[in-house]
Parts: sequence; C-alpha cells; structure tokens
Amino acid sequence: MDLTPLIPIVAIIAFAAIRLAKIHAGRPESLPGEATARIDALEQDVQGLQQQLAETQERVDFAERMLSKGRDERGIGS
Repeated sequence: MDLTPLIPIVAIIAFAAIRLAKIHAGRPESLPGEATARIDALEQDVQGLQQQLAETQERVDFAERMLSKGRDERGIGS
C-alpha cells in the first residue's frame, strides 16, 4: 500500500497546526480590564463609523439617481 499521495495532505495539516499554535501562543490568555474596555469602545466607534458610511453611501446613490434622472428628462448628455 503506497501512502505517497498522502504526504501533501499531512504537510498541509501540519502547517495549519503550526500556524494555529503560533497564533495561540502569541495571544495572552486574558486581557487587562482597561484593554478590554478600550477594545469595546473601539468596536463601538467602528460600528458607528460603518453606520455613517452606509448612510453616506445611500445619500450618494440617491443624488446620483436624481442627477441621472434629471439628465434623462432634459436629454442632456445624449
């Protein structure tokens, strides 16, 4: 029974296991309370910015539709 075709599969699994071990080893088990609070505040800020960006994109889309509609009605750009 030839197991040679399994070598790449075993190598991929070993590579993934080593990467996961490195990631796990580099992470502290628990963060200090101040760091956790700062991370939570940053996450809230990012969520707020994402909401503002979504609203801005909706406004830009609306403005583009209005401009396009006006151009089509006046026959400009044809």
